[in-house]
Order: sequence, then structure tokens, then C-alpha cells
Amino acid sequence: MQEQLPFMLALVLAIVLIEMLATKLRIAYPVLLVVAGLLISFVPSLPKVQTDPEMIFFIFLPPLLFEAAWSISFKEMKKWWRIIGSFSFLVVFFSALSVAVLTNYFIPGFTLALGFLLGGIVSPPDAVSTGAIMNFVKIPKGTAAILEGESLLNDASSLIIFKFALLAVGTGQFIFHDAMMSFSWMVVGGVSIGLICGWIFMQAHKLLPTNASSDIAFTLIEPYFLYWIAEHLHSSGVLAVVSGGLFLANRRLTFLSSASRISGYSFWEAFIFILNGIVFMLIGLELPEVVAGVRADGIPLHTAIYYGILVTVILIVARMISSYAALLATLIFRPSVAPSRNNRHRMWRIPLLLGWTGMRGVVSLAAALAIPLMLNETGKLFPHRSLILFITFMVILLTLLIQGLTLPYLIKRSKLFEISEDLPEEEEKLKVRNELAVHTLRLLKAKHEQGHYKDSYLQRMIEQWEHKLSQPGNMKMSEDTKRNYQELLESQRQFLAELNKDPTLDEDIIRWQTYQIDLEEERIKLL
Repeated sequence: MQEQLPFMLALVLAIVLIEMLATKLRIAYPVLLVVAGLLISFVPSLPKVQTDPEMIFFIFLPPLLFEAAWSISFKEMKKWWRIIGSFSFLVVFFSALSVAVLTNYFIPGFTLALGFLLGGIVSPPDAVSTGAIMNFVKIPKGTAAILEGESLLNDASSLIIFKFALLAVGTGQFIFHDAMMSFSWMVVGGVSIGLICGWIFMQAHKLLPTNASSDIAFTLIEPYFLYWIAEHLHSSGVLAVVSGGLFLANRRLTFLSSASRISGYSFWEAFIFILNGIVFMLIGLELPEVVAGVRADGIPLHTAIYYGILVTVILIVARMISSYAALLATLIFRPSVAPSRNNRHRMWRIPLLLGWTGMRGVVSLAAALAIPLMLNETGKLFPHRSLILFITFMVILLTLLIQGLTLPYLIKRSKLFEISEDLPEEEEKLKVRNELAVHTLRLLKAKHEQGHYKDSYLQRMIEQWEHKLSQPGNMKMSEDTKRNYQELLESQRQFLAELNKDPTLDEDIIRWQTYQIDLEEERIKLL
């Protein structure tokens, strides 16, 4: 462990530097991380990286899903639940079915069960890659909600397919009745466990005398506990984490203090960034080992590459078909919510673009590595395991490089989202601030009339809010004003640093005052 520690620390440093480079180049950082991992793997005398499948599933997957559930807009998910549900379950199944049928036809010795196994592995698009790309392009809230909601739920459906296919390969049979009973329990049980445990954790936050540190510790434990208990009850750990995360996220204001929310946001942002970075780097680091396994099985490398390209094309085409099928279903059953009905040319191009958002990543890697070396029933080697691993790595690599690099360009070039039905962001912010000011002023005046607020300071607060409402432009700070204010705050910090040299002053008080200034600076950045 001590021998590998310098390498792991260097890996984290490389992740941070690569993310900086990706931001400067305006490229989604998972793309560069995979390429960097691949290049690093060829450096001689580096420690050999061997990934434990259980580590990927249990260490990485629960917190990644939990954080995604906290970040997504639950309101937008409810609004677009039909199309999110179809993409999360029907599209995943259609993609897995397409892969199963065509690989059974094109790859010698590849059974339908193995095809479904591979399809379950490579069918779910990756949330991290899509989210990283959306940082560089502006798309409507509805489209973003569909992509985020889909990527949050499709992991569960793909892993359910994977588990059933793994059972069919191992036993050589598939009993439909038993499979449906098991599937029902995985879905219903996973969601129920997530909601029940989420409620218990919420009560723990409320009843125990927690502070910001203990609240963050609780939120770190929660996804692992949700996943572990659901899996031990033979249900879906992924659905438990997602449903529990959505339950808690939608009620965060009722059981987390402002300090816990501020500190928790910073902690989770850094923690998830490191986890994502390590996983995408591992994809590149593992590829040479997988290539060696394919060669050991006697499969020519060019043949394996052909199979990888074939499956990638199948997945892209299946997602395109599914996107247009979803649009047609929307036009037939819910025409009122169909996108851009007044611009038919644009309406029929949007599914083409949505079909191009199917980058693969963390879940596909974890599922592929979870394939056992031996068949449980017979003790024989698992058939085509090395080839399935190689195809999975090829799909991840190709979709990240081809779709990940071209998607921002296609969005900008197509100009599909230049005309949006959403309010401009600044206008929407101003609307919310105005509504908040009206509510605040109404409350202050009511309390003042009742005699609760008599002191002069609170009277000045009423005057300040009235002034804001009378001149809405004052609610928005200009860039010059922001810059001057930030210079003032920096001057205050420097003054406190000098003041701290006084041995009679308590340094904790100086740090507390500096923290207030930091919070104020972060506040004005959002104005």
C-alpha cells in the first residue's frame, strides 16, 4: 500500500491538472482523463493497476448517484417524467436487445444471453460526461432535465438487465415467471428501501444535535448504507440510492442548516470530482491489460476492434431511432409538450442531437469488470469475458472521443437551442429577486405595524427593501461595481491579516471575520 501511495497521489495531481487543461481547451474533462490514463499506462515500471469490481460498484457508484440525485431539479423531472422514463427503461432495453441480436449474428460463438449481457453493460449513457459537456454549451432547461434524469435512472435498468443476463449465462436457462418476480422486487424493493431509509436518515438529522461536520459525515454514509442494505435484500442498490437521494434532496431545507448546506456543497463538489477523475483515469489505465487478455484468447486485435466499432455503431443508431420514436409518441399522445412545434425543421433535428449524447463511462466500466472469471455452475472459464471487456472499453473510448468531442460543436453549429422558450437567465434571476423583495417587505411592514419591529435598524431595512423595489436595476450589480467591491473585500482581508500580528487578539476571531468576508464575496459573484 505504501509503495503505491506516491503513484495514487500523483494520479490525483494529474487529474487536477488535466481538468484545468480541459477547462482551458473547453473540452469535457472525462475525454482527456481517459486519453491521459491510456498514455500513462504505457510508461514503463509504473505500478500495475488492478481494479477490483466490488471497489468500483461499492466505493464509486453510490456517492456518484447520490450526488447526481441531489443536483438534479426534481420539479423538472416531474414535468418530463414520461420521456425520462422511456429513455431510462425502454431505450435501454431496446439498445440491449439490438446489441444482443446483432452480436449473436456477427460474433461467432456469441449467444443471445452473452449479447444481452454485453447490451446491459454498454446501454446506459454516462451522467458525468454529459454534464461536463453541458458546462460549455447552453441548452434549454427541459432538454437538460431529460438528459440528467435519464442518466440518473438508466443505470438501474441496465444493471437489472446485466444481472438477469449473467444468471442466464451461468445457468443456461431463463425462467420468465421467476425473472418477472425478481424484476418486480428489484424495482419496488429498491425504491421502497430508498424512501424508508431516506426518511430514517432525515429524522436522524432532525433529532440529533448535529453540526455542519456531522451532517456532512451523515450524507457521506447515507449512499453506501442505502446501496448495501438494498443489495443484501437482493433488490436494486442503484434504485435505493437514487430514490433515497431524491427524497432527501427535495427536503434538504427542513433538516439541514445553512452552514451544513454551504459546507456540504463544497465537500461534495470536490469529493465527486476526485471520484470521477479516478474512474475515468482507470478506464485508460486498464485498456492495455484488457488488450493482453484478448490476445491471450487467440482473437486478432483488428477483429476485436471491428467488434468494438460495430457495437458502438449499433448503440448510436439504436439511440437515434429511440429519440425519434420518443418524439413521435409525444406528438401523438402529448402534442402540447412537443418541442418547437412552430418550427418543424428544428423539431425533427432535436432528436438527432439528443441521440448523439450517448457517451458511456463509469457504470459500463464497473459492470464489465464485475463479470466473474469462472461460471458458478460448471467451474469453466466465463465465455468471451476478455472480448466483452475489450468491446466495453472500446465503446467507452469511442463514444467519449467521437461524441464527446463533437457534441459541443454540433450544438453550436446547428443553432438548435439559440431560440429557447426559457426566460433569459438574468431576467429569471431578476424576477425571483423581485418576488423575494415583495415578500420580505410585506413581512417587515406587517411586523412593524404589529409593534414587533420598533428599532431604527429594522426601520432602515424596510427603507432599503422599498428602495430596491422602486429601482429594480439596483438588484443587479454591474461588473465594475462587482470589481470595486471585490477590491474592497480583498483590502479588508489584507487588513485583518496585518491585524492578526497583534499578539493580544484571538486568531479565531480574525478567521471568523475573514470567513464572513469570503461568504460576502461568494454572494456578490452570484448577483
